[in-house]
Order: sequence, then C-alpha cells, then structure tokens
Amino acid sequence: MLGVMTVVAAGFVAPSSGAAQPYPIDCAILLCMAGGFPHSAECTAAQIEVIRRVTPWPIEPPLQLWNCPMGGGGSMPGPSLGSDGITPEIRQYRDAVEVWELSKRIENSSGGRNVSATAIRNFYNSDGEFVRQAQSNVPAWVSAAVAEHTGSTFTSDHMSFRAILLRMQDHTGEYSTEWVSY
Repeated sequence: MLGVMTVVAAGFVAPSSGAAQPYPIDCAILLCMAGGFPHSAECTAAQIEVIRRVTPWPIEPPLQLWNCPMGGGGSMPGPSLGSDGITPEIRQYRDAVEVWELSKRIENSSGGRNVSATAIRNFYNSDGEFVRQAQSNVPAWVSAAVAEHTGSTFTSDHMSFRAILLRMQDHTGEYSTEWVSY
C-alpha cells in the first residue's frame, strides 16, 4: 500500500527508486483499521473517508470490501475463505464495525419536558450485508460515550444532540470509537 519509502532525517518521507502505486481507498481502510489508524497520510485519508461515509445521512458501509482487490470480497470461496468470500481475519474487522445514529430532542410543553431519544444501529450481519436496525436499548459502551461527549445520559431531560458513534476493532482486539456531532 505505501510503496517503498525512505525516511529522511528531517522527518520527510521521500519515494525511493520505485514510485508508490495508487491504491483503492477500501484497501487502505482495511489495513489502517487493523492497525488502529496509525498516523500516516494514507491512514489519515482512510479515516477521513470512513467518517465521510457514516456522516450524517445516508449512512454508507464504512468498510466496502468489494472495492478492495486484496481478496477482501467477491472472490470464489476457497478452503480458507467463508461463504462470503473473505478470511476469518478480515471478517473479524468487518463484523466489529458498528455505526450508531443517536439523537435526543428535548421539548418544553405545558405538561413538562418531553424527551425523544432515537438509537439506530448499523452493522454487518453474518452474510456481510450492512444493515440498519432501530434499538430500544443501547449497550453500556454507547451510554458511556453519550455521557462523555454530552455530559448527560441518553434518556435524561437535559441536553439535546444528534451524533454518529462509530466503533471499530484493531488487530489486538482493542476497540476505538469516533464521535461526530452534527
């Protein structure tokens, strides 16, 4: 993905004898997601594309393996591939992706304050399809993220908000989240 590079003492990265080949952004997303989006020009571009895909509407699948020619999708199932055409290692990254559409609106009325909270979970099902489902309850990690970013709970009568919460997993099994208010 990155080509052959030489790091120059001043901190610049200069191409060596062979020029870097262009790469599909979805291959970069897969590789950078697995690495926890390390700091590099390619991974920054990949992370920006993931955020663009999930904000605000319509939500697109953040990881589009069918666009990556590295064997991420669309190939015939083989001995180490599942029926979806990907390896268990790649499936681990895909299946860990969750995109939550969260909104809470507070309205004052003569009867008090009305709270309208909506949580929609977008995720890859076992067939690799990116699906959208309304949720009546949110997991603890979503509640914790709401509290961290809004200073309120999801069901309290304080603080209206609209946000996207994206969760991904890296190669060590660590989860990371991105919160985008809009």
